[in-house]
Amino acid sequence: MKVLYVYPKNDDMVMQHVTMLSEGMQNSAEVRSVNNPSDAKAIVREWVPDIVHCHGCWNYWVAKTGNSLRRNGARVVFSPQGQLEPWVMDEGSIKEKLPKKVLWEKKFAERAYSIIAFGKMEEKFLRKLKWNPRIEVIHNALITNSISCQEMCSQTFAVYQKVMDSNVLELMDEDTNNLLTIIIKAGILGDSRWTGITNDNISEVMWRRLLIYAEHQNVRNYVDYGINILDLRAPYIDTEKIDAYFPEGYKKPQTIKNVIGEFKGDETDYIVRMIRQIEKNPLLLHLIELTRELYRDNINDEKIQEVLEEKKMSKYTGRLLQILKEQTLLDEGYMPLDPINDRGTEKIRREISEMLLI
Repeated sequence: MKVLYVYPKNDDMVMQHVTMLSEGMQNSAEVRSVNNPSDAKAIVREWVPDIVHCHGCWNYWVAKTGNSLRRNGARVVFSPQGQLEPWVMDEGSIKEKLPKKVLWEKKFAERAYSIIAFGKMEEKFLRKLKWNPRIEVIHNALITNSISCQEMCSQTFAVYQKVMDSNVLELMDEDTNNLLTIIIKAGILGDSRWTGITNDNISEVMWRRLLIYAEHQNVRNYVDYGINILDLRAPYIDTEKIDAYFPEGYKKPQTIKNVIGEFKGDETDYIVRMIRQIEKNPLLLHLIELTRELYRDNINDEKIQEVLEEKKMSKYTGRLLQILKEQTLLDEGYMPLDPINDRGTEKIRREISEMLLI
């Protein structure tokens, strides 16, 4: 993990805190720090961090650097350093330019993946502002004996890891995504003869992200079975115990039978009901379950086509079949309609990819 600390050079307390963090993180992450705009520009030209940890408020270049790196794929952690508490916000120099300063500071805080408060009092004020609900409390070893420097660094690194374990689909590269689709198809079919995949070039980071994503989409059972079928050597990761941030309202996906009810005899009707549910809320778990249904021997393509046409669902189903082709590797011979790849298909892709978006 690569971590960049960004802080103002004119604040001695902030500088000492960043120094403690930088030294304490040496064995856990690749760490760099900057305290002025020119150094920040020089570093990011050659080195894009995973985490950019910004310290202090009311320094526009700090927020600007954090936002720039966020747009380039880094995730922002923000420590206000007590500078959003009421007695600071009421201070004269801030009050003079309050509307403008508060606006960009608010936007920056809203976009941060996580905010670190130094105590319960600061946390209370931050929650009252309602700028960002993802607030962690880690005491500052520089100003209290209630925590050691080692504990402070360990807890801070845990926040970084939590940030990196959130919405991991956004961080998965093309190779990891391709690996996931192959594993899912093997888990659906219980067959590995069609693929020559091996453990070569599958890194620990790839495995971690893939397995965490499977957990958050509630498809670990399919993925674990696919890994076993392919005889791959995945590391043991108890993904149920890994902390992550989720969007408001997130609920772990439930099987489609728990949503629409049990299968009651008419295969065509059941498939149409599945498609209706996916149209309401496209989930990877339900895509896998629909793929399994389409592989069954008793599928009547002509009847499905007729019912879909009657219910005006043919176009959406064609788009959905294109998504299945991409994400579960459904073979075209098992598609009751021709796949459609258009703007509507792209909308379904976005809905699936943004499910865990913070």
